Amino acid sequence: MKEFRVDQNLKELTEHRTVELPIACYETTINQNINGYIPLHWHDEFQFVVLVKGEAVFQINEENIAVREGEGLFINSGRLHSATNQDDSDCVYICLNVSPSFMLSQELFSTYVNPYIQATNLPYLSLSPNENWAENILGAIISINQLLRKKSLYYEIDISSQLTIIWKNLMKNGFQLKYEQTEIIKNQRMKQMLNWIHQHYHKKILLDDIARAGQLSRSECCRYFQRTLKKTPLNYVTDYRIQKSLVLLQQPESTVTDVAYQVGFNSTSYFIDKFRKSMNMTPLAYKKNKTSI
Repeated sequence: MKEFRVDQNLKELTEHRTVELPIACYETTINQNINGYIPLHWHDEFQFVVLVKGEAVFQINEENIAVREGEGLFINSGRLHSATNQDDSDCVYICLNVSPSFMLSQELFSTYVNPYIQATNLPYLSLSPNENWAENILGAIISINQLLRKKSLYYEIDISSQLTIIWKNLMKNGFQLKYEQTEIIKNQRMKQMLNWIHQHYHKKILLDDIARAGQLSRSECCRYFQRTLKKTPLNYVTDYRIQKSLVLLQQPESTVTDVAYQVGFNSTSYFIDKFRKSMNMTPLAYKKNKTSI
């Protein structure tokens, strides 16, 4: 089981690069994550996805996008996203993360790359093999994955060429970029509230505290969470506490009561009830299962 690590701002802590290049390409099996899904996070890198098995649902900012085998996604820099299996399909996908500055040369970056990063109406693009421009991108992602595995002579140059193909075809899609200040502010406030929760989840948290972190009223705060996460702020706090408890429960010396209080629950029975509803087992059963492996 792999732990998916993010910092207090939900920024992923994985370093997306090889020794030589500011990129990372790997196969991800969603249900092998410690949570059973890829939790909400963001990173500066562009992310390109190709599903090689099963189906998945990606949440990107406020939208849920179903992606089937052979299809893919472009996820823009800095956008909140997560992934879950669709109908227990044991989804596997190739994930390519690329530093935006590496997509094109420095001379071309400000003209052809940065406008896409700054666009407020481009959190993602769906990549369908039925569209010629998208099919070219999907093929290039697979080629980069193979190049990184083989590491033949001059493979770095070949990867750079494939990235140019990817970006040129993405621009050929003809997407009209927009820049709205209200969207920028909304995204900033959402991250501020999530950041505050991740700093204080182990303490008592009130709705007023979360709203204050986002400089919003209580009602607006609730609307933000419902729109982006499809749940209330306090339900998100509970889910996040359970997520944080998973690693602690795998420590041999830990007890269910200790873990409950470490992650912010003030009642062991309440923790057990919420954990069972979220994970379909009790914390003790989860602990026994993981520590016996």
